[in-house]
This record gives sequence, structure tokens and C-alpha cells, in this order.
Amino acid sequence: MNLMSLTAVELGKKIKAKEVTVKEAVLAAFDQIEKVEDVYHSYVTLDKEQALKRAEEVQKLIDEGKLDSPLAGVPVAIKDNMCTEGMKTTCSSRILENFYPTYTAEAVLNLEKAGAVILGKTNMDEFAMGSTTETSAYGVTRNPWNENHVPGGSSGGSCSAVAAEECSYSLGSDTGGSIRQPSSFCGVTGIKPTYGTVSRYGLIAYGSSLDQIGPVAKDVTDCATILETIASYDPKDSTSVKREDYDFTSALVDDVKGMRIGIPKSYFGEGLDTEVRDAVLSAAKTLEEKGAIVEEFDLGLVDYAIPAYYVIASAEASSNLARFDGVKYGYRTPDYDGLHNMYKKTRSEGFGAEVKRRIMLGSFVLSSGYYDAYYLKALRTKALIKKEFDKAFEKYDVILGPAAPTTAPEIGKSLSDPIKMYLGDIYTISVNLAGLPGISLPCGRDSKGLPIGLQLIGDCFKEKNIIRAAYAFEQTRTYERCDVAKARD
Repeated sequence: MNLMSLTAVELGKKIKAKEVTVKEAVLAAFDQIEKVEDVYHSYVTLDKEQALKRAEEVQKLIDEGKLDSPLAGVPVAIKDNMCTEGMKTTCSSRILENFYPTYTAEAVLNLEKAGAVILGKTNMDEFAMGSTTETSAYGVTRNPWNENHVPGGSSGGSCSAVAAEECSYSLGSDTGGSIRQPSSFCGVTGIKPTYGTVSRYGLIAYGSSLDQIGPVAKDVTDCATILETIASYDPKDSTSVKREDYDFTSALVDDVKGMRIGIPKSYFGEGLDTEVRDAVLSAAKTLEEKGAIVEEFDLGLVDYAIPAYYVIASAEASSNLARFDGVKYGYRTPDYDGLHNMYKKTRSEGFGAEVKRRIMLGSFVLSSGYYDAYYLKALRTKALIKKEFDKAFEKYDVILGPAAPTTAPEIGKSLSDPIKMYLGDIYTISVNLAGLPGISLPCGRDSKGLPIGLQLIGDCFKEKNIIRAAYAFEQTRTYERCDVAKARD
């Protein structure tokens, strides 16, 4: 029995039933990592010694009846922008190459309370800025379905690790589609919850008004279970929301009769790959056959989402990344003349090209004389986009569309044209601008054998609607494992 082929919930049940020990599960994960990690490079940090030590602690708590979480003892990978006490956290940037946090992110703490065992930290686009996991200072992550293609980004390492069965599940963060788009490219399932549902405490910020932590796993059941575990009100996070209901697994019902599903016409126009369009519309047809009411509608302001997003995200990034100056922590240039020169050289040497590009853009739109013309206008556009979604959700329970306009591009094809890379986020960024929940799950494969992702979007705090629709669709398909041995050949 291959333990890493099981879903997180399935493995948790076997551990609970004493059919498998926590140590066996952790060793199975590291065995798989040793087989494929040299090819896919899903991780930047691994700690086998600490993971095995933690496995013993968790096993003892399970044996004593003190842990009954469905995820107890199940090995997990954490995106490298979430602080983990005593474990290196780099954001895949040279400027944080030697940073060991003194505290742990709240979402990760919630997992640890449930008995999770952390294997290591996954690779990502530097400071979550990118859509391919090619901007990492520590090398490119490859797509397990075809190693010549990207896994998507910025949570590419988290999604690649799940697809290559190097962990049972992982945590990612989503600022403009960074969970949903790589989940689509890697043939796994990922949820971006409503803004404020999962604490951002301990998440190294990119765009503070947009960032949200979420799960990546093999199926919808796993994602709902993980989200239920990590979601909580946190007074340490001023954007955290106290919700009445965190019972996401109750939505795992195979029933969409009467559910109203809207398909935005503008999502299926120019720029969308034909095979992606056909697969997504076929998924809509499947849900309609199961009793959902599916119809097309006009969703306004889609064309303005990308410019609004990149103005806001870059502005917030330039502010958030100002703290990385070589004074208190992280990289400091070894050769400098005076404080100002130290700042300048540290940031020039420590940040990569994409991060510098966004800092410069953000500094420009926040500068005197341009603040009103760009940043305030982008904020007004963001509010108008939210109104468009509010209007749509008066009529529909769920909005259905693609997660990305194409399947995973080849490595090296996107970074040469940053604007083209930015345009690839067209279907995901509106969800972050409006603070909505969204899920991506597999709905087919293209002629090259690469996965195609279906995206379902819900109204604020209505994760149950998208989980229910996703679960119902998932019941019509079988999970397609990525045969890593075949992919390597």
C-alpha cells in the first residue's frame, strides 16, 4: 500500500484505526521526496529529524486519546512565506536566506494543534510575486505532469508537492490566484477562503488587503477538512473575522438540485484556450445534468480587474517590503559605505528582478502627483468590481469559469514577457479584489496530457456553496494520479 497515494483524510483514518503509525506515514513521505525531489524541486527546506521527532509526540497523543482530529499524524508541507518557529523561512528570496522566525503563523499553529507533522517548506515565487514559481532565488519548481512545464505560482511548490505525492496536503497563500492557478496546472484541488477567514498572523505579507492562506490537497473532502482546521478568529490579526460557522465539511453533499450557477460570458471570450473552454463548459453541463440551474450572464468590469489588481498589489508590496533593509534580520551586503549605501546595496542584491519591478511600480503609484491618478482610482475600481459581484450573487449561488486561460506553459516562456504573465491571472484576481472564496479542481486534461482546472466562486462567507458544487462535480470523476515515473520518462 502506497501511503502517499491516499488522501489526507484517508491516511488520517488509517492512523486513527492503528493500521498505520505516524512514523510510517512520515517515512513514506520522505521516501517519495528522495525519489522525485531532485527533479521537481518542490521544497526549499526539509527537516526529517524534526518531523520524526514530532511523529513520536503525535503518536503518543493519539494513543492516549488526546488527539482525535481527522488530520492527526498526517504529513503536511508549508509554503515558505509562513513563519515556523525554528525552521528557516525565506519567501524564496535571497534577502531572507538566513531568517529563522521566533514564532509560528496562526494557521500553522492550528494545524499543529490538530496533530499535523510538518515535513518542510515549499518553493514559491519570490515573495509570492509571480505565476510560475520561476522567480524563486533557489531554483525553478517543475510540474509533475511534465517536468518541462511550470507548476504555476506563486504556490507552485505546494501544488507540485501534492501532485508528486511528496506530502499528503499543503498550505499555500493566494493574493491573486496563487492557490487556484497552480492547483489547476498541477491537477490538484485548492481553496482560497473569504478574506479574513484564516488568520494572516505570521504570513509574510505581499498585498495585505488581498493575501489569504488556504489548503491544497488531492480532493474537495481534504480541502474542506483542512480549511475547517486552519480557520479561526485571531485577535492578533486586525483583518481576522469572527465567523459563526466553521463547519465546512457539512457541505460535502452530492446534491446540487436547484443550485443556481452563473457563467460570465466575458470569461469565455478571446484569449481562452479552446480545450480549456470545452472542458470547463463540459463540467457546467455535468452540474446541470445533476439538477443545477446553469445560465450565462454579463459580469461587468472584468477588463479593469488586472490593472486595478497590479496597482493595488504593487503599492502594498512596496510598503510591506520596505522593512527588508538589512538592519534587523535577513541578508546584509558585506561591502558597503555608510547606512544609505548599505540599504541600497542590500536591497539591490537581495531582491530578484520581479520583486524589484513591483516595488518600483508600487512606489510610483503611491508617489506624490500619481497617488490620485493611479492608486485611488484602482481602489475605486476595486469597490465597483465588488458591487458587480454583489449584483451577480443576488441571482446566483455560484459563479463558474476557468481557473486559467491555458494549461501550464513551458518553463522559460512566461518570464520573458511579464505583461503576458500578468494577463494569465485574468480569471482569479477579481476574487481577491472582492474578498470572495474560490476553489479550483481538476475537470479534464488537454491534448498534451496537462491538467485543466475548473474554478467555482462564491459570495463572501459562502464557502459551503462552492464546496457543495465542487464535491458534486467531483463525484462524477475519479482522481487522476500523476504517474511521476512516466512523467520523468
